[in-house]
Parts: sequence; C-alpha cells; structure tokens
Amino acid sequence: MIPSTARRPSTLASAVYGLLNPIPYGFFVAAMVFDIAYDRSGVVLWNKAAAWLIAIGLLFAVVPRVINLVRVWFTWRGAVPPAERLDFWLYLLAIVVAIFNAFVHSRDAYGSMPVGMWLSITTVVLIAVGQVVVATQYASTAGVRP
Repeated sequence: MIPSTARRPSTLASAVYGLLNPIPYGFFVAAMVFDIAYDRSGVVLWNKAAAWLIAIGLLFAVVPRVINLVRVWFTWRGAVPPAERLDFWLYLLAIVVAIFNAFVHSRDAYGSMPVGMWLSITTVVLIAVGQVVVATQYASTAGVRP
C-alpha cells in the first residue's frame, strides 16, 4: 500500500501570490477614496480616475485568484484551513462586485454616483474582511506546532 502524501503548494506560486495579492486591494482602496472625493467635490476627474483604478485592479486580480484557486481547491483537504476558503469566496465576491462597479463607472460621472461609491466600499470591505479572517486564523494558530 502506498502512503498518501499531502501535496504542498509550490514555493514559486506562493511567492507570486504573496507578491501580487495586495496589489488589487490597493487599487480598489484608491478607487474608493476617489469615489468619495468625487462625491464630496463634484470634480469629474475623480470619477474617471476611479474608473481606471477599478479596471486596473481587476486586471491585477486575475493572477492571484488563479493561484489561490489552485492552492485552496486542488490541494489536499487538510492542508488548507477553512479561513483560506472563506477568504477565497469573499475575494471572488469582491471581484464580481468590482466588475459591476466597472460597468457603473462606464456611465457618465453624474450617473455613477452614489451607486459607484457604495460598490467601491463594498468591494473594499469584502476584501478586508477576508484578510482579517485569514490573519486571525493564523494568529490563533501561531504557537501551535504540527
């Protein structure tokens, strides 16, 4: 009988994921800040800049999500904590909200508010909650040895 071994995630994939994962969050936070600035000032530049930031954030979100898809769903079941799975679903939902937000921002500036601002806030909150869940899971198991 051949003993079953857990497949470990690739070191290179983990490094690329760790490097690229925070980038979309930064773009989405900047878009949220620009949406709030447009809502407060009425200067169209803020809305158009937010639309570009959302689009670029979505482009940068593709590679980390594919790596996370493989890490979370195609590795051995016991190797991935439940917090990672919840983070995956929250981030995926945030990407769907960001896609809707990109369509809302494709309208004229006046027509994109306040829906665009609330979609930006929802995107940022979903990603932040996922990261907090993962961070608290790792903090609670930091002293535990396998």
